[in-house]
Amino acid sequence: MSVFKNLKNDFPASIVVFFVALPLCLGIALASGAPLFSGLIAGIVGGIIVGAISGSKIGVSGPAAGLAAIVFTAIEDLGSLEIFLVAVVLAGIFQVILGILKAGVIGYYFPSSVIKGMLTGIGIVIIKKQIPYFFGHEYAKDVGFLEFFQTFDKTNLSSVIIGLVGLFILILWQQILSKKGKIFKLIQGPLVVVVVGILYYIMTSGNAQLALNSYELVKIPEANSFDSFLNLFTSPDFSEIGNETVWIVAFTIAIVASLETLLCVEATDKLDPDKNVTPTNRELVAQGVGNIVSGLIGGLPITQVIVRSSANIESGGKSKLSAIIHGFLILISIIIIPGLLKQIPLSVLAAILFIVGFKLAKPSTFMNIFKLGWKQFVPFIVTVIGIVFSNLLVGIGLGLAVGIFVILYKSYQNSHFLHKEGGDNIDGKIKMTLAEEVTFFNKGAILKELDGIEKDSFLILDVSKTRYLDNDIIEILEDFSQKAKTRNINIQLLSERGTIENPDSFIQFFQLRPKTV
Repeated sequence: MSVFKNLKNDFPASIVVFFVALPLCLGIALASGAPLFSGLIAGIVGGIIVGAISGSKIGVSGPAAGLAAIVFTAIEDLGSLEIFLVAVVLAGIFQVILGILKAGVIGYYFPSSVIKGMLTGIGIVIIKKQIPYFFGHEYAKDVGFLEFFQTFDKTNLSSVIIGLVGLFILILWQQILSKKGKIFKLIQGPLVVVVVGILYYIMTSGNAQLALNSYELVKIPEANSFDSFLNLFTSPDFSEIGNETVWIVAFTIAIVASLETLLCVEATDKLDPDKNVTPTNRELVAQGVGNIVSGLIGGLPITQVIVRSSANIESGGKSKLSAIIHGFLILISIIIIPGLLKQIPLSVLAAILFIVGFKLAKPSTFMNIFKLGWKQFVPFIVTVIGIVFSNLLVGIGLGLAVGIFVILYKSYQNSHFLHKEGGDNIDGKIKMTLAEEVTFFNKGAILKELDGIEKDSFLILDVSKTRYLDNDIIEILEDFSQKAKTRNINIQLLSERGTIENPDSFIQFFQLRPKTV
């Protein structure tokens, strides 16, 4: 069969992706404040279901760090995982509708400064949320950021030790070892850190000073039979479908998950050595179906993820089969080795998430955007601050509002160019050149300039390059032409149709094409 023609490439790649995905599924669930089993479910669905439907040959889907902040807040606000799962299902339905409506271009309509601010803000939130787990705080899931420092006596040195070791290995792997040979790319740093964490737990078990407590380890349920395995999955509480907050969360997840997926698709297609082009509308449908399934059985929201996708590419994956097989491998692991997974220290997963968060919120990102000027930096920093100190929806909303204001401000500035010929002499000519597109947003700027023209002046109004002129602007010019007669201002109109001295009516002049000059 043609689906298996690249099996010799896809199977080895799927193993690498599995080893990358397993700790990330657990870690992102941890960052989301959800049961760790929910992260594994999302990994399985992202691999098998989304992998089968998606048109991407090398993209890999699963729980995303970019949604962790939303999930964490949403579960707290809604009060239970079961109610949150309703929002995940609805978000999937929204995404399917977006795909059917061919909204795969939605990502192009968000300013890059806001998108970068969103990812940076999420990175900071992830790091902040993982600090209690890294230090082995007894109440890590519930303790607030400030409260953590007030209850520092609840931390455990053992978690810090293995967490620091894990962090050191990850940095060493990323900065040095990954560049030394192919073996260090095939065997990923997160997997090594997880193995080291398990070995630390085994070797220190029984040691009064260094042993880890049960609350510092991964907790996933075990099943002794097929029926008990099925009972591990959680169903949504659809009795809350009328809850307004559920719909707000669903809409937020749908938009952010779609944006993150489309950004990942763009990046993955650029990395793909075979230069395959992913159909974005089909991808939205695939992600939507994946989120519907994930929500129905207790999983976290899903997006296409660049870390897993790039690992698939680097490992030689050629078709969607590698993503599908990696999903089955996660499923097999939770059936066969749940006891081993329960020996992973949470501080090790926190160390992995520190690196994930840092990659999203690199200090160099702040510097690079600052160098682009205030028009890029202000929406970016407002988005970051909004997410860190409020929530993701508020941050994106504030960033978009500032971004729109910047656009309007630049439109106000660029509507025309005013040039005085002959200095400030009373007989000097004034030339006003209108921009290629002039809308009602520009009314204030143009009206201000026209009102400032002194008596007995000579105005050259150049619309020769203007392709779109709003009726509001035409009305302003019409009013000014009447005022000009009483103020002895001569007007010379330059257009593609020639030159007209003191036109009687601008409305009549533009009558044939009232909005296009």
